[in-house]
Amino acid sequence: MKNKALFKLIFALLLIVLLFTLASCSALEAPVGIAKAEINGDGELVLTYTDGTSENLGVVVGEDGKDGKDGVDGKDGVDGKDGVNGTNGKDGKNGKDGINGADGTDGSYVVSDRDKIIEAASAKALTSSVSIFCGFKSTYYGQTQEYASAGAGVIYRMNKALGEAFIITNYHVVYDPNSDTSDGISDEIYVYLYGSELEAQAMSAEYVGGSLAYDIAVLRISDSDILKNSNASPVSVFDSDEINVGESAIAIGNPEGMGISTSLGIVSVDSEYIEMLGADEETAVKFRVMRIDTAVNSGNSGGGLFNSDGKLIGIVNAKVQSDTVENIAYAIPSNLATAVADNIIYYCLDTNVYQPQKPVLGIMIQVSDSHAEYDSEASRIKIVEKITVMSTEIGGAAYGILKEGDVLKSASYGDVNVEITRLHSVDFLINVRAGETVKFVVERGGVEQTLEITIKASDLVAS
Repeated sequence: MKNKALFKLIFALLLIVLLFTLASCSALEAPVGIAKAEINGDGELVLTYTDGTSENLGVVVGEDGKDGKDGVDGKDGVDGKDGVNGTNGKDGKNGKDGINGADGTDGSYVVSDRDKIIEAASAKALTSSVSIFCGFKSTYYGQTQEYASAGAGVIYRMNKALGEAFIITNYHVVYDPNSDTSDGISDEIYVYLYGSELEAQAMSAEYVGGSLAYDIAVLRISDSDILKNSNASPVSVFDSDEINVGESAIAIGNPEGMGISTSLGIVSVDSEYIEMLGADEETAVKFRVMRIDTAVNSGNSGGGLFNSDGKLIGIVNAKVQSDTVENIAYAIPSNLATAVADNIIYYCLDTNVYQPQKPVLGIMIQVSDSHAEYDSEASRIKIVEKITVMSTEIGGAAYGILKEGDVLKSASYGDVNVEITRLHSVDFLINVRAGETVKFVVERGGVEQTLEITIKASDLVAS
C-alpha cells in the first residue's frame, strides 16, 4: 500500500511536469525529456533531463507521510500546502490525519495528539472516580420492599495511610423520599474504586451531610484496607469560573449501574440556572449549572465532569429527557460543588447537623447589564454582568450597609478576593463562616466605596 500510494503520487507529478515541458517546446528544437526521477533522502523530487541537467522540485513526499516531512503539518513544505516548502503546512507524518495533519502513513489511522490528551485526562480522572450503590427499604401496607439505586462520585479528600476519604456525590443519589429511614438517606451506602468493582471490594460509606437545594452530598470512608492499598488519588479541582465554552467535557459515571465508564463532549454553556423538582419530588429548586453535550445517563449522577487536563470542572446532576432534545445535560460547577462540600465537612462532620450552613445577607440582586468580551490573544469569550442591589431586608445582615442601587464590584474575606462580574459570583458566600467579615466594594452614585459586613451565627441558614 505504501509503495502503491507513492507511485501514484510520483506518476501524477511526472505527468504534470511532462505536459508542461511538451507544451513549452519549440517545433524546431530537439525535445528535452525526463531521463530519471527520484526522491532523495530528504523527500525532495529530483528530475534528471536527457540533456544532462537536473532540477530539484522540493519536498513532495514526507518520511512515512503522504505529503509532509517530519512535521505535525508538513514541515519544510512549499506555500504551506501539502507539506511543500512552508513551516506548518497541511499534511503530516505517520497518521491518517498525520499528527494533527491531513494524510499519513499508508492512509492508516494513528492516534492524534488530542486523542492522547483525552486518554491521559481520562486515566488521571479515573483514579479519583468511584461508583456508588445505595440500598433502600420502603414499607407499604405492611409489605417491605428492598431496592437499590446507583450513582457515582469523586474522591475529594483522602488520607491513604488511614484509609480515609471524603466523597462528593449528588444528594439525590443517596436520598429517596420513599425510604423508611427518618431522613430519607440510605443506611447502606457502598463505594467502589475504578477497576475494583467486585462485591468483595465494596467500601462501606458514612453519610456526612447533604443539600437538596444544591444537590450535593458528602460521604466518608474510614479505615479501608482497600483504599490503603489502592492507586486512588484525590481529584484535582479546576477553577470553574475560568471554563471556556467549547472546551472538552469528560463525564465519568456509573450509567445504568453497569460500572464506571467515560463519555466525551464539550461545555455548551458555562453558567446558567435551571428549575426542576428536587430530590424530594415536591420542592421546586433552582440549580446553577453548566450545560454540556456529553452523553449522560441514569447512574452518571454524582460523577465528575473533567477537562482535558483531567481536572474536575463539575459534578454531573441532570439531563433533559425529551423526544425533541438531544445531548443536553448539566453539571454543578466545581467551584460551587466543592464550596458546598467544604461547608458540609466544616459544619456537619461528627455533629448532629446534616445540612450546609449558608450566610444570608438579606438582599435581592439582579443583572442590570450584560455583554460579552472577546479576548483575541487568548481566543476566548466571556460574559460580563453588572450586578445591582434591588432591595434589602429589614433585620438582614446587610440592612443599613448595602442600599438599593448599589453596584457590587468585588468582595473579600480573609485572604480571598472575588471579582463580582456574574450573578453567580455571590456564590462565594457559602465559603464564609460565622465570625468572618466580608468587605464589599460597591459603586454608589458613581463613587466606589468599601463596606463591611460581619457574619453572625444568626445569619446562617440551613441550605
